This record gives sequence, structure tokens and C-alpha cells, in this order.
Amino acid sequence: MSTTERPKKPQAAWSTQSIIALIAIVALETVFGAMARLGDLSLHIPEFMVLALGAGVLYFIALYAIEHTRDSRAVLWLVLLGALAFRLTLFPYPPSLSTDVHRYRWDGHVQNAGWNPYAVAPTDPRLAALRDPGWAVMPAPEIPTMYPPLSELVFRATWRVLPGPVGFKLPFLLADLAVAAMLAGWIRSTGGRNYQIAIYAWNPLVIVEFASSGHNDALAIAGVVATLLIIRRFPAMSTLTLTAGALSKAFPIVLLPLALFRAGWPRKLRGWFAAAGCAALALVCTWSFRHGWHEFLGMLKYYQVIWRNYNSSIYPVLLWATGSHELAAGIGEGVVLGLALWLAVRRADPTRAAFLLIGTVLLFAPNGYSWYFTWIVPLLCFYPSPAWLLLTVLQFLSYKIFINYRAVGDWRFDPLFQWLTYAPFFVLLGWEILRQQHQRTLRPSDGAVEKASVLREFERARGHE
Repeated sequence: MSTTERPKKPQAAWSTQSIIALIAIVALETVFGAMARLGDLSLHIPEFMVLALGAGVLYFIALYAIEHTRDSRAVLWLVLLGALAFRLTLFPYPPSLSTDVHRYRWDGHVQNAGWNPYAVAPTDPRLAALRDPGWAVMPAPEIPTMYPPLSELVFRATWRVLPGPVGFKLPFLLADLAVAAMLAGWIRSTGGRNYQIAIYAWNPLVIVEFASSGHNDALAIAGVVATLLIIRRFPAMSTLTLTAGALSKAFPIVLLPLALFRAGWPRKLRGWFAAAGCAALALVCTWSFRHGWHEFLGMLKYYQVIWRNYNSSIYPVLLWATGSHELAAGIGEGVVLGLALWLAVRRADPTRAAFLLIGTVLLFAPNGYSWYFTWIVPLLCFYPSPAWLLLTVLQFLSYKIFINYRAVGDWRFDPLFQWLTYAPFFVLLGWEILRQQHQRTLRPSDGAVEKASVLREFERARGHE
């Protein structure tokens, strides 16, 4: 080796981002571990809310730190490892913040006993022999099921192999992990950043609602993410994954016009084949329940009357302005439908269209249960809005309802806590919009850029004369 040649410095075994990710994993795992040790979370709501909001603060700090350090390939695996660890910490405990899993179990049980969950309510005396302890706490036992048919088929299959409350969470945990894996592959293949993957993988609301409470919304989210992942290369196939998502939970249906238009409907034959495929998939999933549709339609009407104005944001304003639940709901539905058709006709970018549509659904919906806001988290990986990220964490404030319910049996959301949830969101969202508009006004137009480039070339030429 030449005496003038300097030895190469050995590369650090751990990058700055790796160290930050490890610290964040340990901190978040400590919080989720403390949450798990509480046991029945509904009996420890103040402690749970403090821990959940604390996890949100750590989550924001971790995202900021990972975003502002150089990416390391090892951190991708640390993000996914952390995501798995957080979920496995909460998964082994029976759901206590929601009783929905007990309704899933009941629907799976009655199907395997030969009954149609759309045609008979749990309170029907003919089903008395099927009742177990979960029957006493399931939501809305006076009406037939309200869940879409593909979810019902999952409930039927799960009851056969994992009928317990914890085991029944497994399909939805697996769907949640599949979403994280799809996002990781998508983001890395398109040159994205590690922090974008952590937006979903480490989101405290996602972890609590799926690993702890076991909500079936993860199935629909997986359908939406799979659709957006393939829609550019396989537009016709994407309509099937989207239909599967809508048959698991209804909200993905707002994206169906966009998917069908991108598949060529109504101008191209392949678009009609895509539409026929969607109809065929829906028919296959609903066929075994066909004799219960009359009761299902009646149940939907009852549901719309009884469950509305729960932790919602814009809906109470519309209700105050119109004095009518029907008008308030109709305005929201009209806004969503109009936006869906407008984006479809304009052939908008699918990911951005999904972000706008699902965000609009959440803001205008009559009900704003906390787990509904997991729907938008995968899209925040591509549009990391601070306002929406903050709102996903502030949704933990809605669990204050358990305190009133345990004390006086009052199942109503506290208006003060609704203000604390949504006011910071709308203030921050307004600031984001104004900031973006200001940046657009400061950004020179394409013509100005081209003119400035020509002038620079002219001045450079003059300098060489």
C-alpha cells in the first residue's frame, strides 16, 4: 500500500437510523406491554387513554427522527419486526374495548349450526341452545347481522377452527400484517422511505384496533391496498380485489366507479368483463344468504335510525343546520357520490383518489367509531398529512365513553371530547391547505422556469464572447 494512500474508515455497524429505530421499538413496546398488563382495558380507561396517547407521542417522534436520517436497509426489517412485536404483545388477550368479536363468533356459530345470520336475530328463541357467555355482551342482539357476506364467510370458517374470542382475531391480524407487507414492498420498490412504512406499521390506532380488539375492517383495508397496488398494471383484476374488500366492509365501494372506469367501462369490452366479474363475485359470496335479504334490508333501515351521530365530525353540523337526520345523511352521501364520479370521470390518480374519497367518507359519516379511522392510515404512507396522523391518535379520546357507561349506563359520546378530537384536526388541516396554496403561489410556473433558463443560457453565451 502506498504511503500516500489513506486507509478506509470501517463502516459503522449500526447507522443512526438503526439506533433510532431500536430506541423507538423499545419505547413503544414498553407502552404496549404496560397496556397489555392492564388486562380488561374497559375497566382501566383513564390508564389506557394515557398509555395510548403516550404511544402516539412516541410514534410522532419516531416518524420524525426516521424521516430526517439517512435510510438504512436494515431499518426496513426493524420497522416490520417492531410492527410484529407490538401486535403480538396485545393479541393474546381477549378483546375488551369492543364486543364486535363476540358478534363475529355468534354469526360463525349460527352458520355452522345451519342458520342464516341475515334472517334470524340472536334473540330468537330458536337459537337459545347456541348461546354462550359471549352472547350476553355482543352488540345489537335484537337484529340480524349487519356485516357483509364475505366477512360472514370468514366468520363461518374461523368458527370451525378457532372459535374462542382470541382465536377469532387471527384472520384480521393476518390481514393487518398483509397490509403492512404489501405497503412495505410497494414503498421500497418505488424508492420510498422507511418512515412511510412505519406510518402504518407502527400506528397505535391500527395496532390497538386489530391486535387487541380484532375488528374485521382489516379485511377491507387489505382489499383496498391490493387494489391500489395492481390497478395500474391490471385494472380489470383490481376491480375484483376491490369488490372483495367491499364485501368485507362496505366503505371500499366508493372506489368502484374509479376502478371500473380505469378498466375501460363503459367504452371497452374489458370494462364490461370487469363489471361482470364484480357481479359474479358478489353473487358467489351472497348466494348462500339469499333467503335473508328481506330481513337484511329491514335491518339496514333500523340501523340507520338507531346508530347515528356517534363521535362524528361534520355530521352534527349538518344536523344542526338542517334539523333532519335524513337530510344530514343525504348531504354527506351526495358529496361522496359526486366526488367519486368526478374522480372516476377525470381518471384521477388512484391512490390520491382513495385518500380524498375515504377521508371524505370519514368526515361526513353519521358515525365515527375510532376503528373507522384505520381505513385512511395506509394512504397516509403516501400522503403523510400531519392533521390526519394526529386525528388517528386523538381517536383514543373517544374511549372516554366507557367511563360514563360504567358509571351511569349512558352510551353517549362526550361533546367536549369530540371537540378535543376534531378541533385540532381541522385547525391543522386548514393550516396545511393554506400552506400548500402559498407554496403554489411562490412556485414559478413552467413558462417562467423556461424563460429563466433561456436567459441564463443567453447570459452565459455573452460571457464567453
